[in-house]
Amino acid sequence: MSKKVGVLLSGCGVFDGTEIHESVLTLLFLDKVGAEVICTAPDMNQLHVINHMTQEVMDEKRNVLIESARIARGNVLDLKTLGANDMDAIIIPGGFGAAKNLSDFALKGPECEVHSQVKRILAEMLKAKKPIGAICISPAMVTKALADVHPEVTIGIDTGTAAAIETMGGKHLSCKVADIIEDSSNKIVTTPAYMLGPGIKDVAVGIEKLVNKVLDLVN
Repeated sequence: MSKKVGVLLSGCGVFDGTEIHESVLTLLFLDKVGAEVICTAPDMNQLHVINHMTQEVMDEKRNVLIESARIARGNVLDLKTLGANDMDAIIIPGGFGAAKNLSDFALKGPECEVHSQVKRILAEMLKAKKPIGAICISPAMVTKALADVHPEVTIGIDTGTAAAIETMGGKHLSCKVADIIEDSSNKIVTTPAYMLGPGIKDVAVGIEKLVNKVLDLVN
């Protein structure tokens, strides 16, 4: 029986949603090993919409769930309808959406709050001893959501973000783009991806390792 893996999206586009390369690589590597993917996102408005050519804020509103459907080719579920019983593991690609929509880490740093449904599903997965994968900036959000267990994570080598993770109760470990960090006691796996880059071929190596390790950790 194939393993069911949730992929938690935060919109569509690196500056205001999910990093598209990271999410597509995650979906590709899951599909290559025969996993059943469940794309999901919270039904909420994005913090804002960014023109990805100019990186300027646009005067419009977009919905995270609807935008995530672009990456999922329409097959995406509202996060509030899912629980830990519906999946064997969950992976969260990066992009500013993890720090703007799934949490407000981009605005408040260590004082941030995590979206209630995101915090709920992460707590459920942790309690059920089901693995969590977090890519790029999303380990910061995971750290805040699960601060009580002091997760060991990486976002690469960025000293400011690493310090914020430590302030939130996590332990940050430096890591190269092609590598992963495994918190074996909490079944949390992280990789830097575009926090280091520089290109899609580079981030692909770490993401594939993360996907494979997450699946290895499924009971």
